[in-house]
Amino acid sequence: MPILTPQYDAAVVIGRFQPVHNGHLHLLHHALERAAMVIVVLGSAFHARNTKNPFTWEERAAMIAGAMPPGQRERLRFVATRDYYDDRRWSAEVRRQVAAEAGSQARVLLVGHFKDASSYYLRHFPQWQLETLERAGDIDATDIRQVWFEADDLEVSLDVLAPMVPPSVRHYLRAWSLLPHYAALVEEHRQLRKYQAAWAAAPYPPVFTTVDAVIRAADHVLLVQRKGFPGRGLWAIPGGFLDQRERLMQAALRELAEETNLAVLDVTLEEALVDVKIFDHPDRSARGRTITHAYYFDLRLEHLPEVEAADDAAQAVWTPIDQLAAMEASFFDDHFHILDTFLNLTGTD
Repeated sequence: MPILTPQYDAAVVIGRFQPVHNGHLHLLHHALERAAMVIVVLGSAFHARNTKNPFTWEERAAMIAGAMPPGQRERLRFVATRDYYDDRRWSAEVRRQVAAEAGSQARVLLVGHFKDASSYYLRHFPQWQLETLERAGDIDATDIRQVWFEADDLEVSLDVLAPMVPPSVRHYLRAWSLLPHYAALVEEHRQLRKYQAAWAAAPYPPVFTTVDAVIRAADHVLLVQRKGFPGRGLWAIPGGFLDQRERLMQAALRELAEETNLAVLDVTLEEALVDVKIFDHPDRSARGRTITHAYYFDLRLEHLPEVEAADDAAQAVWTPIDQLAAMEASFFDDHFHILDTFLNLTGTD
């Protein structure tokens, strides 16, 4: 493919690619025309599989590579970035990774498409030249995932998707559906659709309020393993929804007691409160717009109080803080990032 002028050292395409579709290839082909190297930034990396992000970043890189001819494939570089739910941290990490691939003085072109309000991230890189393309057909990854997860006959559904995804991705989706992950995500999709249908008659989309309790003691934090959907089997911070007649702190202590039976008096917890932060990213929860108030308690104990799982927790476990980073891909929603905010697990400011 010829490279048109002006020449850039690198072109950058950012996306989740869940899954890769023809609209993504439209961006990639344009980027390959504009620069010798194309850096593909794979977002939502190191995240637990869920209905919005079913594929790991390695699987998405393989999908992209498989959809490109060899001569173009060799010019692609893949980098993965986590969702920090913090625009400043996220954009700084993207710039750092691009500089590591292309050089700190590289002339960089950012290629993208303003799909909707979620595309605001394209404005976070004023130091790069931005080229935006029109939408390549009526293609949306959310619709693709819905067809795939709701397939009564997989082959028929894949035929429906044929105009939207390259043939190699259709083959990938067919093979991937044989893995245990697929059946679990189909069930999670069904449960989420049922959950969202319960609110369909509301006069406007609901905004949910939740609370979470980060409990630290003896260089451990208290985690629960979720018993039900969404996120069955994933690790989470103890917490839940605010009741109608509750104050936020009261709700956090109630949820903590209900899920873990933590053997610590409420007054002791209140005295151990270190910080409170609000986590309100619009995409932090698959259930809908959910704003959580996270309370960080440091008990400053050398022993671990007794706990016992209850309510909707399958387990309640004291987990060493130095093991949390290795568990990142096993956390529900943005709970790893809540812990990271309080405990600096990723070593970045």
